[in-house]
Amino acid sequence: MNRQNILLRIWKFYISGFKNMSNWGRQVWLIILVKLFIMFVILRIFFFPDFLKSNFDTDKERSEHVLDVLTKSK
Repeated sequence: MNRQNILLRIWKFYISGFKNMSNWGRQVWLIILVKLFIMFVILRIFFFPDFLKSNFDTDKERSEHVLDVLTKSK
């Protein structure tokens, strides 16, 4: 019985799947990866700046602000 690491077996499973995938499937995966890159990298950098890092200097100040906002009653 072959006892490879579970992560290595999963990695080989996906590599084998991508190698045997049709050209159409590879193009779709490329489009998906480009969209994910745009969503998580480009949009985050330009449209969602780190509010807490830019407005507060220490972790304690950040945590107090978050606690105040979360526990503020309306």
